[in-house]
Amino acid sequence: MSPQVAGLLQLTALIAALALAYRPLGDYMARVYSSEKNYRPEKWIYKAIGANPAAEMRWPAYLRGVLAFSAVSVLFLYLMQRVQGSLPGSLGFSSIDPDQAFNTAASFVANTNWQSYYGEQAMGHVVQTGGLAVQNFLSAAVGMAVAVALVRGFARSRTSELGNFWADLVRGTVRILIPISVIGAIVLVACGAIQNFSGIHQVGQFMGGTQEWNGGGVASQEVIKELGTNGGGYFNANSAHPFENPNPLSNLFEIFLILLIPFALTRTFGRMVGSLKQGYAILGAMAVIWIGFTALMMWTEFAHRGPAFEIAGGAMEGKETRFGIAGSSIFAVATTLTSTGAVNSFHSSYTGFGGGITMLGMQLGEIAPGGVGSGLYGMLIMAIIAVFIAGLMVGRTPEYLGKKIGTRQIKLAACYILVTPALVLGFTAVAMALPTPADSMTNSGAHGFSEILYAYTSGANNNGSAFAGLNADTQWFNTTIGIAMLLGRFLPMVFVLALAGSLAEQKPVPETAGTLRTDKPLYAGLLVGTILIITGLTYFPALALGPLAEGLAS
Repeated sequence: MSPQVAGLLQLTALIAALALAYRPLGDYMARVYSSEKNYRPEKWIYKAIGANPAAEMRWPAYLRGVLAFSAVSVLFLYLMQRVQGSLPGSLGFSSIDPDQAFNTAASFVANTNWQSYYGEQAMGHVVQTGGLAVQNFLSAAVGMAVAVALVRGFARSRTSELGNFWADLVRGTVRILIPISVIGAIVLVACGAIQNFSGIHQVGQFMGGTQEWNGGGVASQEVIKELGTNGGGYFNANSAHPFENPNPLSNLFEIFLILLIPFALTRTFGRMVGSLKQGYAILGAMAVIWIGFTALMMWTEFAHRGPAFEIAGGAMEGKETRFGIAGSSIFAVATTLTSTGAVNSFHSSYTGFGGGITMLGMQLGEIAPGGVGSGLYGMLIMAIIAVFIAGLMVGRTPEYLGKKIGTRQIKLAACYILVTPALVLGFTAVAMALPTPADSMTNSGAHGFSEILYAYTSGANNNGSAFAGLNADTQWFNTTIGIAMLLGRFLPMVFVLALAGSLAEQKPVPETAGTLRTDKPLYAGLLVGTILIITGLTYFPALALGPLAEGLAS
């Protein structure tokens, strides 16, 4: 069997598995966020934090809950790293330096999981499991809660209430993320991922020296890292490490986990707004972009250009032989079109165009299908922009799901789509202009520029994957990428929740013969075109200086 056919079979199996899980999981999540019943463990949590799950919140109160909880999480994780040297189970590792502790705390709370450290050489068991793994659950639940609040804004009318943040946070964690993670961890252990709390031990000689590895609760952290579209690796090699991702079966399962909730949330959206067809339209736009990017990536990496590529069967540099080009390409697209950031290969070693595809996937806003929660609300923002453009074309006031898209709504949507480009391009320009940051580049020219552009693209879009080659463990990059991660995560949430509040207050607009049908393939195509055009106009000059220049020169 040729590698190309094997890759096609993997992609087919993945699509089939996602299709089977789509309906039951999407409907279940809709019931979770619509239920008025509280389970006993949830009641204990509400009592402990002093929250009333039945109390509805307006969007400012909902936003205050999101920001306050996240601020406390950043502080807690920062302090845990700073005192690691005094904690039990630290494996003898010292406390983390202030700039790196800030960067890591911001990263994991922002659902980015950018790592400027070697996991197996810096973090002990307590920080890994009690700090980083916990934030993998909570940051994902925050994203889902914000997405559900926006969906309620479309579904409700003549009200200023969007639900209760604390109830949404707890239910998303207890009823969705934890049960799936328990099952997923068992599957990964069965595939060969490790799950223990052993110390550091020697595993043999390596290039004339002693090689050492430490154990850990890897399978349990790996599953939520993928399911919650987090991406932080227990080991520096991330999902290329055999303890995290042992074989092709575990590789395909991890890709399935990455895409599972973001795709299924479109069904949740359709169920909660009372029109499954609307959910299918959003799903269709996401699927077209994802399949298109995957096909383009596989074609680019399989292309035989030169004797070395012909002998290897394609661009095998930086890829694990146990996954091959197909398994690596599917994983790379899945992780950069979501906010996961996990890697099973080094994106810096991809072809020039291949590296550009991973970068462009993040620059789309990671909406196809995007991160857990963030992908759905990002795509709904783009849906509003597409409706507005369609309204301009025909001279009608734009409407979406029975809500008028007026000046206030468009301003909020425009602010949302401008935040991350401003962060990415601004920080990249400053880093390239200053003398010190450029010293961290391993390569010069177009590839070196791509290293820095990729780093800020990954940080501001809350992805967390690295292009490799860039030494990001400096005060400049730890601080600026940390700021980019926090602003890129929480500023868009401000605009999303404000938009949700303005939509919920509206009176429903009856559908007429002139209303644009947003549940049809024509609109889904318009949505895809809008996404690609906006992203292209925003990032093309920067891409032309980096991956496009490198690809054309090769």
